[in-house]
Amino acid sequence: QVQLVESGGGLVQAGGSLRLSCAASGRTASSYAMGWFRQAPGEEREFVSVIRWSGGRTYYAVSVKGRFTISRDNAKNTVYLQMNSLKPEDTAVYYCAADFLSLPPTTTVPPGWVTSVDYWGQGTQVTVSS
Repeated sequence: QVQLVESGGGLVQAGGSLRLSCAASGRTASSYAMGWFRQAPGEEREFVSVIRWSGGRTYYAVSVKGRFTISRDNAKNTVYLQMNSLKPEDTAVYYCAADFLSLPPTTTVPPGWVTSVDYWGQGTQVTVSS
């Protein structure tokens, strides 16, 4: 129903920046939202950020707030994640996600918040060297 295509991952030194892109196609859900999760080796997948398609309200994990910025381009059906001041602990596979079952309770999201997601991208590797 919805297909997500990611790009923009790569290798960067600590303190550097990357921009991830996720283009969506197909039928969208009501109260549409798109965002990002990440999964480091040997760890559980964790929430990073999400943006509401209508209204554009944004939510960020505590660990990335102030460093990452999520945005959208309605005409292109694309969501972006601008990642600045990258740290080695940001190293992970980053997954685009769409059709969230719920949104976070606050715009600054504590660790461990989870929700069900209907659609996932293929993942893009982000590696931050020390």
